[in-house]
Amino acid sequence: MPFHNTPVKKLLVSNARLVNEGEIRDVDVLIEGDRIARIDGSIAAPAEAEIIDAAGKILMPGMIDDQVHFREPGLTHKGDLATESAAAAAGGITSFMDMPNVNPLTVTREALAEKYARAAGRCTGNYGFYLGATNTNIDEIRALQVGEACGIKAFMGASTGDMLVDDPDALDQIFEHAPVIVVTHCEDSPMIWANEDAARERFGEDVPFTEHPNIRSAEACYASSSLAIELAGKHDALLQVLHLTTAMEMPQFSAAHRSEKRITAEVCVHHLWFDESRYDELGARIKCNPAIKRVQDREALIAALNEGRIDIIATDHAPHTADEKGGKYFRAPAGLPLVQHAVQTLFDLVATGQIGLELLVDRACHAAADIFGVQDRGYVREGWFADLVLVDAARPFRVTADSLLYKCGWSPFEGHEFSATIDTTIVNGDIVYRDGALTGKMAGRRLDFGRSR
Repeated sequence: MPFHNTPVKKLLVSNARLVNEGEIRDVDVLIEGDRIARIDGSIAAPAEAEIIDAAGKILMPGMIDDQVHFREPGLTHKGDLATESAAAAAGGITSFMDMPNVNPLTVTREALAEKYARAAGRCTGNYGFYLGATNTNIDEIRALQVGEACGIKAFMGASTGDMLVDDPDALDQIFEHAPVIVVTHCEDSPMIWANEDAARERFGEDVPFTEHPNIRSAEACYASSSLAIELAGKHDALLQVLHLTTAMEMPQFSAAHRSEKRITAEVCVHHLWFDESRYDELGARIKCNPAIKRVQDREALIAALNEGRIDIIATDHAPHTADEKGGKYFRAPAGLPLVQHAVQTLFDLVATGQIGLELLVDRACHAAADIFGVQDRGYVREGWFADLVLVDAARPFRVTADSLLYKCGWSPFEGHEFSATIDTTIVNGDIVYRDGALTGKMAGRRLDFGRSR
C-alpha cells in the first residue's frame, strides 16, 4: 500500500505588531504544524497557507497562568477542565497550571496521573497540574519525578479544601525534600481565626464583606510569607509565594531579575484591579483568599511589578456558583472567575499608564515559562510551539452575561468596558478562538516541565 504524506498545515500571521522579549516590532509569523517556522519583517505566503491579516493588532505569546482552580475532579458543578480552559483561551490564556484542592485531593502521584488522564483531549489550552502537600504525604513528595508536576502546592494558611499544612516539622521536610519548586498560599491561620472570632463578637453572623481584609489581614499574610521565605532560605529550595496582596510584604522580595533568584513572587489580576472600596458594591463576588485590601496595597503591588520584585502575573481563577456566592459572609466561599478577562484587565492597566506593554508580556507570558521550566513555550521564537494571541487594543469590549463562557455563569467584571478585545487565540498552531467565538478545537497538550531544584 503506498504511503501518503499528510501536508503540514501552514498559517501566516501577517502585519502584526509583535511584543516579545522586551521589544516591539512589526513582523510576519509563519506557523508550520504546531511550531513557529519563521519570524521576519515580510514573509511571502505559501500557496497552501491560511492567512490572518493582523494589521493594527498586537501579537504576543499566549499567557501562561500558573494558578487556576478548574474544579475537576469532584467540584464540577462550578467548572471543569473543558469549560474553564475554553474560557481561558477566549481570554488569551494558552497554558494553565491547575491546583490540587479538588475531590479527591491531588496529593498522590496516582491522583496526579489520573488528573492528566482526565485532561487528555478535553482542554482548549495546554495543561499542567500541581501535587498538593499535606502534613503527612512527604513520601509522595520525595518520590515525585521532575516533569510529573509543575510544582508542589503548600497551603500555609486556611483556604478552600482540607489541605492546611500547619505542622512545623512537615513544612520543614517539604522545603528540604521537594524535588521541584514549592508554591505557597501564605496566610497565618491562628491570626485569621482570632480575627474571625472578634468579627463574630462584634457583628454576629452578619459580618459585612468590608471586614474581609481585616479578617484576612496584612499581618496574617506577612507572618506566613516570611516563614515560607525563611524555610526556603534554610533549605535552598525554589519557592514562589502566590497571590501577594500587601505593601507590607513587598520589601521581602528582591528586585533582581528572576534568573538570579530562587525565591520569586506572584500577583493576581484582581489584586491589581480591585481594592476594598468595591466591597460595598460587589460583596461576596470579590471575596477571595488572600483578601483584596487597601488602595495603598494595590498601588504597592503595581510599584513592585515595575521594580521587578513581583515576577509573575496570574489569575487564581476560582469559580463558585451564584447561589453559593449569595450566602452571608461566613457561608459565601472565597474565589472568583477571572481567566476570560485577565489579559484585558492588564491591557487596561497599560492604557492607564500603570504598567508598560513589554512588562505585561514579560510577567504574564515569559516569566512562568522561565520559573517553572516550561519547555518551548512562553516566547515567540522560531522552532517554539505556536501559542499566540492577537489583541485589538483599539477595540473596546463590554462584558455581558451572555458573553461569559464560565460554567458558573457570572463575572465580577459584568458591565465593565475594557479598552481591548481578544481577537484570536492560537494553541499549538490551531486557531481555537477567533472573532468572539470558540472554534471547538481541543488543541491543548500536557506541558513539559524541566526545572528541578
